[in-house]
Amino acid sequence: MTGMTRAAQIDTGLDGFRLWPGLLDSAAQAELVAAILTAIAAAPLYAPTTPGGRPFSVRMTNLGPLGWVSDRAGYRYQPTHPVTGLAWPPIPPPLLDLWHELTGWAEPPDACLVNLYREGAKMGLHQDRDEADLTAPVLSVSLGDAAMFRIGPAGGGPTRAIRLSSGDVCALTGPARLARHGIDRIIGGSSRLIPGGGRINLTLRRAR
Repeated sequence: MTGMTRAAQIDTGLDGFRLWPGLLDSAAQAELVAAILTAIAAAPLYAPTTPGGRPFSVRMTNLGPLGWVSDRAGYRYQPTHPVTGLAWPPIPPPLLDLWHELTGWAEPPDACLVNLYREGAKMGLHQDRDEADLTAPVLSVSLGDAAMFRIGPAGGGPTRAIRLSSGDVCALTGPARLARHGIDRIIGGSSRLIPGGGRINLTLRRAR
C-alpha cells in the first residue's frame, strides 16, 4: 500500500497485540478519509443501541459484504444497513491492502465497522466475539483526533492505556484476539483531519 511509512511494530507487552505507530502518512490518511466520507454518503452514520436499549455514544456505519449492528434484537452481522435497508458500500482497496500486508490472513476481511467518535464519546471494555472464527485477526485503523485506548487480557486482570494517534494501526491476534479493549476518551482538537472534529476508527474483521 502506498502511503505506508517505515514505522516499526512496537512491543506492547501484551502477547498478540500488535501496534504500528504512524504507519499511514498524511496523504494516505487523507485518501482514506475521503473514501470513508463518500461511503458515509451512501450508508449514513446512525446511532445504535445496546440490546438493553442504551444508546452508544459513537455513531456507526459499515463497509463490506457484512456489517456489525447492535439493537434490541442483539449483536450481529447483517448484509444491509438497518436504517436504509441497502447493502453496505465496498471496503476501499487501501484497507484490503493493509489487511493483506499486516495480518497475513489468507481470506480478506468481509466487514469493516466505521465508528465516529466526536469529543466526549467513548467505548467501554468489550471483546470481539460475534465472528464465526475467533482465530482470525482484527485490524484497526485510527484517523483524526487521538484516543486513549485501554486494553487488557481476555481472562481479566490489569489493563493499560495506550494513546492512539491518527495514522496508527493495531491488530488483535493470537492470545490477544479476545483481549478486552475500549476507548477511555478522545483528545479533542489533536487533529484537523476529520471535518467537524473527532476520530474515525475503522475495524476490519473476518465475520464469516
